[in-house]
Amino acid sequence: MDLGLPYMAQLTLQHLYLSFLGTLAGGLVGFLLATWVRRRPRWASVFIGLAEVIQTIPGIALLAFLLLAFGLGDTTLIVGLALYSILPVLQNTYEGLVGVDPVYLDIGKGMGMTPGEIFRQIELPLAFPVILAGLRVALVTAIGIATIGVFIGSGGLGVVIYRGLQIIDMPTIVTGAIPAALLAVLLEVGLSLVERRLSKTTSQR
Repeated sequence: MDLGLPYMAQLTLQHLYLSFLGTLAGGLVGFLLATWVRRRPRWASVFIGLAEVIQTIPGIALLAFLLLAFGLGDTTLIVGLALYSILPVLQNTYEGLVGVDPVYLDIGKGMGMTPGEIFRQIELPLAFPVILAGLRVALVTAIGIATIGVFIGSGGLGVVIYRGLQIIDMPTIVTGAIPAALLAVLLEVGLSLVERRLSKTTSQR
């Protein structure tokens, strides 16, 4: 197997692309659910509970189950990553929205703002740092889970790790594992810094 820089760069970009796509798909579902249940606490408990059940399923087991529906390839991995991404985004978005101080909502109503304007201009900006924290958790988790996508015919850095396991070659395994770990660390640190800056900006309003 050619482990040159161009090939590893290609796999790294592919790994990042699959992780981002799965996270964005699941994040969108989680966000929409959270905005719908923010005024319906009972439904919030139901959806968060279902998302928690999905989260407890081991990655390889979930992908094996999805394989029956979507077959081999990237689609199965993306769907699996999306399912794992729902909980952190749903939970954080819900908590962020219901945690907005009612005083700000009353001010918006007093200014004659519509419910949609209050959501877009008051609730969403104030809750965004918490929402971003959920996205950060989902994306970092996706980076790790994406490495087992090779078992269902997907690409990414898991290809190199699996090849190293097949031939019991530690340098090959490390060559695939280090970029995956670096991606997770860089995204964790980068998004944490953005999250802190947004939290500081929000608290100063």
